[in-house]
Amino acid sequence: MVTIAIIDDEENILNSLRRLLRKQGWEVLTFEDPQTALAELRFAEVDIIISDYRLPDMNGVELLNLLKTIVSDALRILLSGQADLAGVMGAINQAEVYRFISKPWTDSELIMTLENALKFNELEKENRRLATLVRDQEITLRKQLEELQRLERESPGITQVEWNDDGSIDLLDEEDSPS
Repeated sequence: MVTIAIIDDEENILNSLRRLLRKQGWEVLTFEDPQTALAELRFAEVDIIISDYRLPDMNGVELLNLLKTIVSDALRILLSGQADLAGVMGAINQAEVYRFISKPWTDSELIMTLENALKFNELEKENRRLATLVRDQEITLRKQLEELQRLERESPGITQVEWNDDGSIDLLDEEDSPS
């Protein structure tokens, strides 16, 4: 199940987003202050984190930057009614924010953004999984090559295989083969 965390100090925004996102079948976690979000999200598996830019105690960029290390697999989205370009650029650069959504939002655009974010996140996870698989296979191949080289040093020619025309292995030594 998809889990989305929302941090906003305005209860009506949280309620509106919770209603909208639950219609999609997504689990929604809401937090009115950044400290509670930081404490509780340490133990949650979250796909997307949406934070308001203006929060008590810290701004959304600072919060998302902290959450980047706590919930590293979650995509981060900044939500704000203030068109603070410097803040948006800071969010993109520092907290690696996936998208900026301005208030008020349109429900269809928000849902489409979240669906695209989920697809992007799945691709990122699959890329990391495949990169790990390739690294593991390279290690295995390197070990096998080292073993083949060791065998060849100990018994020259042991790793060389002669094949017959029919695809079977030629077990006759050259000296034993009929002339």
